[in-house]
Amino acid sequence: MTTHSTPITTRIADMSAPRPAPSSRGWLAEIGEFWRTFIKAAFHPYHPEQHYMRGPGPACASKQKRQGV
Repeated sequence: MTTHSTPITTRIADMSAPRPAPSSRGWLAEIGEFWRTFIKAAFHPYHPEQHYMRGPGPACASKQKRQGV
């Protein structure tokens, strides 16, 4: 059985290669976007209409038919 993975020494060498530094503007924009998303999700008010159930389903209807209700 053969595997198609790269040797561990190659993967370690790739990890130590310096990565280009992100621009400060992109980094700050990313942090700002994270906080906007977090605040929106954390403090989103509850909307009961999003969880509204319209009534009994087909299982309930068939059960009532069998009981003669």
